[in-house]
Amino acid sequence: MTGREESREEFQTRDDASTPADEAWLPSVETSGPHAVDQPWEPLYRDPSQSGPRRADPAHSGPHGVDPAHSSGPHSSGPHPADPRQPGYPAPDTQGAAHAPQQPRGGQRQQAQQQHDLSSARLLRQLKRPPQTGWRRAVFVASGRAINPGESPADARRRELIVRINQPLHGCYKIAMLSLKGGVGKTTTTTTLGSTFSSLRGDRVIAVDANPDRGTLSQKIPLETTATVRHLLRDANRIRRYSDIRSYTSQGPSRLEILASEQDPAVSEAFSEEDYRRTVDLLERFYNIVLTDCGTGLMHSAMKGVLELADSLVIVSSGSIDGARSASATLDWLDAHGYHELVGRSVAVINSVRPTSGKVDLERVSAHFASRCRAVCRMPFDEHLEEGAEIELDRLGPDARLAALELGATVADGFPHTAGWSGAR
Repeated sequence: MTGREESREEFQTRDDASTPADEAWLPSVETSGPHAVDQPWEPLYRDPSQSGPRRADPAHSGPHGVDPAHSSGPHSSGPHPADPRQPGYPAPDTQGAAHAPQQPRGGQRQQAQQQHDLSSARLLRQLKRPPQTGWRRAVFVASGRAINPGESPADARRRELIVRINQPLHGCYKIAMLSLKGGVGKTTTTTTLGSTFSSLRGDRVIAVDANPDRGTLSQKIPLETTATVRHLLRDANRIRRYSDIRSYTSQGPSRLEILASEQDPAVSEAFSEEDYRRTVDLLERFYNIVLTDCGTGLMHSAMKGVLELADSLVIVSSGSIDGARSASATLDWLDAHGYHELVGRSVAVINSVRPTSGKVDLERVSAHFASRCRAVCRMPFDEHLEEGAEIELDRLGPDARLAALELGATVADGFPHTAGWSGAR
C-alpha cells in the first residue's frame, strides 16, 4: 500500500469515528440538492418545489403579450389598442376606478363647508342688541353699558320695519298720491312718507306738486328757492348733472326734496299731461323715488300721465264716512277706466285728522279697502301733523312715528327686485 492510499484510509477512518455531535451540522445526503428539505423553520419560498434552478417552459419564455387591463401606463410592453376617448394613451384602469373613494354627499359637503367657514357671523359670539327706548335703555345707560337687558319687542319691530324700508331698488319708482276729497291729509301724507324714505334710505327722494290748483306741498318743508316746475321745464335743455337740478328744488331736514308747483295766481296755464311726462323723464335720471302729489280731480290733463307712469298708488282717506266713500269712488273710477292692475298694487291710508273717530268703525273701513287694495295702513292723529306747517319727523309722537314706518315698509314691499327693471311702463 502506497503512502497516498494509507492516508486516504486514515482519513476515512477518522470520518467513520466522528461523534454524533459532530454530525449534527452536516446535511443529510438524502435531503441535499434541489429536493424538498424537511426543516422546522418556514422555507424561503411558499412552493419549495420551485426552488433552485429549473428548466423554463418554452411556451412562457421570450416576449409575450401583456393584458391591457392590468397594464400600468407607459411601462406596458407589446402593442395594444388605445382608448378612443384619449388617443395615444392606454385604456383607463376601470377596476381601480371602481374602488376610488366616494365623494361626500350633500350633507357631508355642507358640513365640510361649514367647518371651513370663516365668516364673522360664525366666528364672533352673537351679542344682544342694546336697547333703544324705555326702562331697558335706562338700565343700560345707568350701569355704564355693563347690564344689557336686550332690545324690547317694540325696538325689534321698529328695526324690522327699517330693514323693509331699505329694500334694494333698481331704477326709479314712481308713487302717485290720490284722493278725490280735499282736507283728508293727502299732502301731509305725501310729505311724511317721502321724509321717511329719505331719512332712512341712502338714495335720492323727491316729491312733485302736480296739483293744477296751486298746491301746498312746498309749505311742508323750509323753502330754499322760488323756482317751480315751470322754471325746470323752461331750462330742461341745460340740465346735465344733479347739481343743476338741485337749484330748482328745496330740501328739508330729512333730505326730502320738493319740486313746487306754480304759486303765482297770474299764471293761468294749467299743468298738462305733456308737462308732467317731461318732468318725470327729467327727474328719473337723478332720483330713485318720485312721489307725485296729485290734485283732487281725476279728469284734468295731467292725471292721465300720472296714472300711466305710476308704479304704485297710495289712496288717502279720512276716518269719516264721506272720506271713505270718496276713496272708494276713486277705486271705482280707476277700475272703470282700465287701471285695475294699478288698483291691485295700491295701498290705502286711513288718516285720522281728528283725535277720535266718533262712531265710525274703522275696522270695517279697513276691511273694505283691504278687499280691494294690496294693503291698508292707518295713520293716527298727531298734533304736529295737525298744525299744517313744516313737517319734522323728530316732532312726531311715538304712535305717528311708528305708523309712518309701517306705511314706508308697506310701500317698499312693492319695490321690484329684478335688476333689469327700469321703472318705465
